Amino acid sequence: MQYVWQQRLWPVGEMRTVDGKRVEVIDPGLLNTDAGPDFFNAKVAIAGETWVGNVEIHYRASDWARHHHDDDRAYDSVILHVVDKDDAVVRRPDGQVVPQMRMPCDPGLNSRYSELVGRADIDLPCAREIAALPPVYTTDWISSLAYERIYEKADRVEAIRSRLSGDWEQTCYVTVARGLGFGINSEPFERLALSLPLMFIGKHSDNLTSIEALLFGQSGLLDARPGDEYAARLKKEYDFFAVKFGLRRPESLGWKMARMRPANFPHRRIAVLAAMLHGGFRMMSRIVDVQDIDTACALFTPDLSPYWQGRCSFGAPGGRMSCSLSRSSALVMVINVVVPLMMAYGISHGDSSLTDRAVELLHEIKAEKNSIVELFERAGLKVNDAFSSQGVIQLRRNYCEKRKCLFCRIGHRKLSYCARRRE
Repeated sequence: MQYVWQQRLWPVGEMRTVDGKRVEVIDPGLLNTDAGPDFFNAKVAIAGETWVGNVEIHYRASDWARHHHDDDRAYDSVILHVVDKDDAVVRRPDGQVVPQMRMPCDPGLNSRYSELVGRADIDLPCAREIAALPPVYTTDWISSLAYERIYEKADRVEAIRSRLSGDWEQTCYVTVARGLGFGINSEPFERLALSLPLMFIGKHSDNLTSIEALLFGQSGLLDARPGDEYAARLKKEYDFFAVKFGLRRPESLGWKMARMRPANFPHRRIAVLAAMLHGGFRMMSRIVDVQDIDTACALFTPDLSPYWQGRCSFGAPGGRMSCSLSRSSALVMVINVVVPLMMAYGISHGDSSLTDRAVELLHEIKAEKNSIVELFERAGLKVNDAFSSQGVIQLRRNYCEKRKCLFCRIGHRKLSYCARRRE
């Protein structure tokens, strides 16, 4: 009902109060998301007399008393009470009757809303609306969503930095680790990095085996029966470091490996992280200096130790692999690590050239290939680059899956069909 009032989605025809006075809505007011009446500073004409004040909306008129508005002075300025069920007369504390009106509503609105939020059997209930929308309309919406997603990721980076006392290099280390989880293992990777401060790794940055011992030991992946002599060696070295640094391993990291390609196993991703830490971790300054995609991708393709060049986990070799991360995986890291860090750093330092460059990188990368992008492309939406694919992912994750169709421009387009028709 708030949505109908805010968007003026009532059908054509005169509106009247329950006692027959003509109502004209000049301005529905501003939606209040805090305590108090639902809409502030509304302007309505009742029987030709203009009133300026607040509007309260209830399903039943009796909810006014049930919610104790009758003795709350914040509701003295209500000029119109809009309801669906007129089952009570509403009065102010001085006994004056508050003008009341039944909400006029397009009878097809509920069915259209149910089509959007109540059809669990359809992946994209608004597919027909997407196909019918002018490209400029969808492009503008997807662009807004892409920026929304970029800023959300930058906010996550800033939250990590606040937790780490403003240390950008440590923040970068945790963000890189999280990125190497590629979604499915992101949380375990982040917890691993937070449990193993960069300062401890820095004391042994010249020794790749020591770095691997620290990372694999903290990960809990050495707890099982050693797969070979190298794993046993790492376990022994880690036990020494655990005492030296007073390390406490995170409990139940919950690594996921089921139905996963061997190249994506956490063992190999941890080996990549170790190789990036080898020789000293100065990644943040390199990210800030990134000017093109090739330079950005090179950040995530370090040379692995001979042991990991032929393995995805401990044990027997599984065939030689040409690089630490494939080109496509490196591009995912650019999207999820370089861009958020660059954006957060630019915002923190008031450097618009850096935030602009972060967005430009997304425009230079081809659109991601995943089930979400494919779903919207089948509906007729053009997704040409990573900037657009990030917008589409934001749409799916934060609007479609949460059934927030009222806040989506495409959902609004479907719901406001009647209003468009009378225009």
